[in-house]
Amino acid sequence: MAIKVGDKMPAGTLTLVTADGPQKIAAEDYFKGKKVVLFSLPGAFTPTCDAKHLPGFVQQAAALRAKGVDSIACISVNDAFVMKAWGKAQGVEGKVDMLADGNADYTKALGLEFDASGFGMGTRGQRFAVVVDNGVIKHLNIEGKGEFKVSSAEYVLGQL
Repeated sequence: MAIKVGDKMPAGTLTLVTADGPQKIAAEDYFKGKKVVLFSLPGAFTPTCDAKHLPGFVQQAAALRAKGVDSIACISVNDAFVMKAWGKAQGVEGKVDMLADGNADYTKALGLEFDASGFGMGTRGQRFAVVVDNGVIKHLNIEGKGEFKVSSAEYVLGQL
């Protein structure tokens, strides 16, 4: 079952990509005591994700922080090394945390996975954005198939 507004973020382990390498962190710790914008996309370096979704959050990071957001995080079903390379290519340092979900475990805990086997990509995360305040979901924006509207940085900014 998919998460919904008012739910607590599920327990699980996230892999935070850092300059020192991948760091495991409990989801409860990541979301505790702060306002977080978490956005998900199907894959690093894929067309919409690479050209629009991640760059939008990098560009709007200061505006989101000015609205009280403490952390901005991108989660994708990719390994930590791919997420690190993608983050470097997109200039995310100090703006967006890159969270690798290599086996889709956390994405499945959210109930927001989909089967992209037809594209040779296996299980992936749906495109969405969620605003989390101290571990509780305040806004949840899940895109329709093939769409990119409600999970954009600009849309989320308008909700804050």
